Amino acid sequence: KCEGAEFYTMLLNSLDSDESCEGTSEASFKDAVVYVGAQKNNGAVPQENGIKKHRSSLPAPMFSRNDFSVWSILKKCIGLELSKITMPIVFNEPLSFLQRISEYMEHTYLIQKACSQSDSIERMQTVAAFAVSAVASQWDRTGKPFNPLLGETYELTREDQGFRLISEQVSHHPPISAFHTESLAGDFVFHGSIYPKLKFWGKSVEAEPKGTITLELHKHKEAYTWTNPFCCVHNIILGKLWIEQYGTVEIVNHSTGEKCVLNFKPCGMFGKELHRVEGYIQDKSKKKCCVIYGKWTECMWSVDPQVYEAHRKLEKRGTTDTRKQKQEEPEAVNEDADEMPEVQETVAVIPGSTLLWRISSRPPHSAEMYNFTNFAMTLNELEPGMEGVLAPTDCRLRPDIRAMENGNIDEASIEKERLEEKQRASRKERAKDGEDWSTRWFQLGTNPYTGSQDWLYTGGYFDRKYTDCPDIY
Repeated sequence: KCEGAEFYTMLLNSLDSDESCEGTSEASFKDAVVYVGAQKNNGAVPQENGIKKHRSSLPAPMFSRNDFSVWSILKKCIGLELSKITMPIVFNEPLSFLQRISEYMEHTYLIQKACSQSDSIERMQTVAAFAVSAVASQWDRTGKPFNPLLGETYELTREDQGFRLISEQVSHHPPISAFHTESLAGDFVFHGSIYPKLKFWGKSVEAEPKGTITLELHKHKEAYTWTNPFCCVHNIILGKLWIEQYGTVEIVNHSTGEKCVLNFKPCGMFGKELHRVEGYIQDKSKKKCCVIYGKWTECMWSVDPQVYEAHRKLEKRGTTDTRKQKQEEPEAVNEDADEMPEVQETVAVIPGSTLLWRISSRPPHSAEMYNFTNFAMTLNELEPGMEGVLAPTDCRLRPDIRAMENGNIDEASIEKERLEEKQRASRKERAKDGEDWSTRWFQLGTNPYTGSQDWLYTGGYFDRKYTDCPDIY
């Protein structure tokens, strides 16, 4: 079995297009009950596409990829642009990349918790936990989502979690996905645009995240911004796929001047640091207020800086010779693949620490369902009546994704090819007429907090006036 994540996703997205790429602890459980349960409805008008009971499985299990080789595809890249290589649909998962972006919202209760906290440092801790939780669903997700077609959209309304989201594929070359999420109670807005930059290093591929993510808490008149960490997928050509995320993530509170610096650590020689995240929060005078630590695949904790430093000193003194010897034992050399380090299952909790977040358990049949989380299982649901409410460009209406979800791999391949050809023909027609593509729900502007270029929501989507939407399916 292969192991990978959104990074593998990004790599395969770069390879596949229309040309082809033209194209749970007690504390966390209580938090979830309080901040998800308490926000239900919030006095908001019921949403037309709200699903009362979400599904817990897909219509059909995933297909075996054993008869396909990523290298058989990648070797064609020698001397060519990666964007010109088509990947077999068997490497996909039945979701669009727009739907994958919506998985940032799986732990929305953390935003709700931050809204309710009166202390700005506590809010920053919770926002930092949310930023880490937003990338947690990537672990073990070896299937690539479908590349969104230009003009494709996705909406998600979750009354049980108190938010609604709209996203749009605003550019196809380079591929840029913009999203905008708002609280049904008017508590927050969460928005951004995603366009990763890829580097192929031979045995691995690295994705440099591009685009700013912004969270606005209206009650506190605060805005937080950050970018996601780097991702790397190892053994693209040969061996067992595995992922790590690394790099420094800075979360800035533009209202108070407080900052959280998170270090997503590379695994290191012996794999001791695999998945580890460590950092601190400082006030506007740069004084450290607390230390944050944990794993992006498991949980995050906060602790007083002095307690943390004292613990580190004791930890160093308590290191035994046996432990050192065990770490220094040479591992078998494999010149063909980078062996994935053995995963350390737990985070050593420092006494006096406070739990900020713990990852949700995946369903028992997740491995047969593209390693989807419970949240991901629900993203492509299409219940009777929804089709008449959704925009005609919504991902749920894409015939290739729907066919794959239903287990019809041949039909999915044929539909995917048809849609890509239709997109190519539309682009050529626009070029012939001298027309530029016009986005429908987002426009290119300036992020008011960072001053950088950003795709901003223009509003109006939920007015349900879709007469001028493009025919992309």
